[in-house]
Amino acid sequence: MDLTHKTAAIAEFLDRGGPAIWAIAVLSVMTVALILWKIWRLALAGAWSRAAVQGAVAGWLEGDVWRARAALDGRRGLRAVAVRAAIEARLDPELDATTAREEVARVATRELTRARSGLRALDLIATIAPLIGLLGTVLGMIAAFKTLQETGARADPSALAGGIWEALLTTAAGMAVAIPASVALSWFESVTEAARVDIEDAATRVLTRGGPGRTALRAAAE
Repeated sequence: MDLTHKTAAIAEFLDRGGPAIWAIAVLSVMTVALILWKIWRLALAGAWSRAAVQGAVAGWLEGDVWRARAALDGRRGLRAVAVRAAIEARLDPELDATTAREEVARVATRELTRARSGLRALDLIATIAPLIGLLGTVLGMIAAFKTLQETGARADPSALAGGIWEALLTTAAGMAVAIPASVALSWFESVTEAARVDIEDAATRVLTRGGPGRTALRAAAE
């Protein structure tokens, strides 16, 4: 089947489903674009990168501040940014323990919010796609039974069955869009949740253990 035939078949499928199927087709394109964009954004944010942060925390716990800082140099991942903020807050003699935690929480919240961007759109698509499909089916069934009423005893059962079949297309299409959107949403949420747990664990260890010690920092500042 050449490209012309494929295009004609797709156009015929969309025409049979009516406005609802067109709306679902737009949502399907948006879903694919959002998933690809989100994977790219999470990769840039280092959502699957833990080695540098683990090395930094290990160096910090051993009291090697230079090693801890060097492990994070040039790193822009969300874990690295949050742990760097924890190290700098711990090294700042002007910040007490409470203020340091608040500063780290601020940075971590900002990075995690960026990592979660786009998830609401996927959630919305996963919610409304089957509803639009159901709406299309209901409208199609109404049209089919209206035709049956108008034709009365002369109604062609095959034509009625064909109308119902075309109406059900929208429900199937809506579910076909909603299922991958829901799966992708759950996966992205698990990735960001894992990042949140890692950040919380690493930042807590930096703020409560290792390093030069807050007493030494205050003495040096004086």
